[in-house]
Amino acid sequence: MTRSAGATYVILQVPWHSIAPATPPSGFVAPDPTSPGYSWGGIDASVESAESAGVTPILEIETTPAWAYDKNPSGGNAGTPNAADLGDFATALATHYDGLTLGIPAEHVFQVSNEPNVSLYLNPVSASAYRGMVNAVSDAVHAVDAANLVVAGGLDPFGHPKSKKQKWHSVAPLAFMRSLLCVSKGAHPHATCHNAVHFDVWAHHPYTFGGPFGRAKLPDDVSLGDLPRMRALLQAGVRLHRVVSAQPVQFWVTEFGWDSNPPRPHAAPLALAARWTAESLYQMWRSGVSLVTWFGLQDQKSPSPYQSGLYFHSSSLENARAKPVLTAFKVPFVAYLQKKTVSIWGRVATSDSELVTIQRRHGKSGSWRRVAQVRSNQYGIFKASLRLKATKKDWLRASAVGSGNSLAFSLLVPHAPHIGPWGN
Repeated sequence: MTRSAGATYVILQVPWHSIAPATPPSGFVAPDPTSPGYSWGGIDASVESAESAGVTPILEIETTPAWAYDKNPSGGNAGTPNAADLGDFATALATHYDGLTLGIPAEHVFQVSNEPNVSLYLNPVSASAYRGMVNAVSDAVHAVDAANLVVAGGLDPFGHPKSKKQKWHSVAPLAFMRSLLCVSKGAHPHATCHNAVHFDVWAHHPYTFGGPFGRAKLPDDVSLGDLPRMRALLQAGVRLHRVVSAQPVQFWVTEFGWDSNPPRPHAAPLALAARWTAESLYQMWRSGVSLVTWFGLQDQKSPSPYQSGLYFHSSSLENARAKPVLTAFKVPFVAYLQKKTVSIWGRVATSDSELVTIQRRHGKSGSWRRVAQVRSNQYGIFKASLRLKATKKDWLRASAVGSGNSLAFSLLVPHAPHIGPWGN
């Protein structure tokens, strides 16, 4: 179902605490994936399923075993893993998936933790501690295969100060990032320390209030409209040699979504959530993001607050009912009325070069008529400025072989209520 949605990647959480032994046995060699005590069966099954479906796993290392902490968890917050132990596990993980063991596929993408600027995942929230974690994983997996990719960041978009009422806290993403990269504030940033961090991809989670063009209220928070600022900071880190990679550093979004109504009251209605999905993908693309992963194939079971799935919740995926969001994710398409033209952008589900037909309909009903044809690039992206005598009453859609039709996109820009991604 993930592959049929046009996706080519999936994040799989790698539970370090479940794969490693609860207590290392005598003779346990942590960097050796065949060492007694390791248990790979669960993650192997997920990886093999993903590969058989034609989807590339992003292996996200999570959950530290009790014996591998520098600082233990406390009060619902995470602790701080020992960087050397984390590096040993990363060596074992990358070696296990180096493609040299019969029956085990080769995997090449490794993400270091999730939202390390949040105390629920790293506590104390320390950019320097996270730098040590990233460098340990990077050294380990690149030693196994220099072509492996290390993904860092995956930050929460908002800072939350410590308080007596709230048991957890977070550091605003740009503040955390500046500390991690040793880069100053300002229009002309400079290096603030001699420490470098080694990764190949920077990731973020740009959840947004007020629709896909919304910006965060606080200056160091990063929603969709703030992504260019985060990218500029990343580029400054690369330019100042605070970020080290053997290849051009990429910018990814590894978690995003819009809750919908139904099932969640006060969230974006289904049609608006679908429009926002396409527009969000466009926003991320034009901000330099090259890969996006959506938060959840289907809605989680109520009363979970996470209702941003491509499908409504069902006890069986075979019976899951698709939302309009699925089509917007699979074949995103946007069209904006200019003075004398209509600017369009989209992506075909086949992720390759295809002839794309653009059709127009006047009003909410009536027949579709072809008005243009464009060709997508090698990644499935197409973009054009069409000279059309169009009005706000017109709707456009895109169609391509292997992708079908996009959703109809109104040239009348709807009101964007100031609601968040979770309906709040």
